[in-house]
Amino acid sequence: MSQKAQIGVTGLAVMGRNLARNFARHGHTVALHNRSYGRTKELVEEFGHEGTFLPAETAQQFVESLERPRRVVIMVKAGPATDAVIDEFAPLLEEGDMLIDAGNAHYADTRRREAALKAKGLHFVGAGVSGGEEGALHGPSIMPGGPKESYDALGPLLEDIAAKVDGEPCCVHVGPDGAGHFVKMVHNGIEYADMQLIAEAYDLLRQVGGHSPAEIADIFRSWNEGRLGSYLIEITAEVLKQVDAATGKPFVDIVVDRAEQKGTGRWTVQAALDLGVPVSGIAESVFARAISGGVPERTAATEAGLPGPSAGGEHVGGDLTADVEQALFASKIVAYAQGFQQIQAASKEYGWDIDPGAMAKIWRAGCIIRAKFLDFIKQAYDKKPDLATLLADEYFLDAVSGAQDAWRRVVVTAAQQGIPAPGFSSALAYYDSLRASRLPAALIQGQRDFFGAHTYQRVDKPGSFHTLWAAEGRPEVDA
Repeated sequence: MSQKAQIGVTGLAVMGRNLARNFARHGHTVALHNRSYGRTKELVEEFGHEGTFLPAETAQQFVESLERPRRVVIMVKAGPATDAVIDEFAPLLEEGDMLIDAGNAHYADTRRREAALKAKGLHFVGAGVSGGEEGALHGPSIMPGGPKESYDALGPLLEDIAAKVDGEPCCVHVGPDGAGHFVKMVHNGIEYADMQLIAEAYDLLRQVGGHSPAEIADIFRSWNEGRLGSYLIEITAEVLKQVDAATGKPFVDIVVDRAEQKGTGRWTVQAALDLGVPVSGIAESVFARAISGGVPERTAATEAGLPGPSAGGEHVGGDLTADVEQALFASKIVAYAQGFQQIQAASKEYGWDIDPGAMAKIWRAGCIIRAKFLDFIKQAYDKKPDLATLLADEYFLDAVSGAQDAWRRVVVTAAQQGIPAPGFSSALAYYDSLRASRLPAALIQGQRDFFGAHTYQRVDKPGSFHTLWAAEGRPEVDA
């Protein structure tokens, strides 16, 4: 075969097909492979006019059609399917060639695969790709990890097809082995939290404010013109204004209220627990989806007549719509602060040397959580790369400080009226925990020492201590 492809894509479902088309549209010759050749053939027949594709019926033909170093993008289901593709292609590749997993793989799997393939002289790149099928076609946010030297050969192609902001690509080398997939995982965790907060804002505006979905759509549309401007706010307005053609009811009223999930939110919370990082806002969003799907429990509670508050009352002390906007913005800041803290903790734990400001930069377009205020996050880390929490940055400190009275009113109203608002509530509790000069953890340490002799530290002298709780006078000893 005389003509060679600069890059190849194996796995031509929606995301793989659109990535292949994106490469071709940017002038790159693209090799195509799929387990069933029919899907490969369909892509060429339907979109062959968009660029140069080299379809292959077998893995061997596919590999032979690629220029060196070979760049093989894997777009199959995460887990065993990805391992199966790696096992199929690795023996056909030569030293210096690379396999790029652009799916939502668990970062631990990516670390394992990278180490195994490195021993064979092959490069493995775990690349987070955000933006859904539209992003894959028109320009996603791309978070590639793996060896730095592989990015030298792969990076220019990825940057070419990525979304752009002021001419800058939303793509950067994140760090070694699993760094790219870890950052994509946290991105999805923040996305979970953002969606939950938006849903709570809608619920309060409807149940307390008495607004119709169409009216709330207008509110969200106005918010999208301001500091809350983001892709998720934009599409929320679109969803809320839709009317079901079959019934004439608001679209949101004919959808079953059970939110599904594919797992990246759970992974984020599990990883945060391992790292000891409090991502309470993300965790609450995952649990909120879980409880929405808890049909037997919800049905049992309804049938048992589980009571709500005896008296609700109106929202007191401010304009509800304005207060909800403040609470939403402040809680959103907390979610991002928690996510970035988790990225920094993992970077330190695994030696990834991730630049948090660069992550904010590549999330400004193409991805699901793209938002105006990501510019301020980038600026915060540009000023202080080792910033312990975004809430300590001047811009975000001013924003949450200015919002806190409204934020508290919203949480009180939700509690008084029996409206679940775990996102708003947990974000406020996190904020209050950070600013507290002293937390009740001292009592917990006393309890732990009492029942398990786990020891404690004192505020007035160094060392670890244990109290002989059963002894007369409760003497204290050095541990």
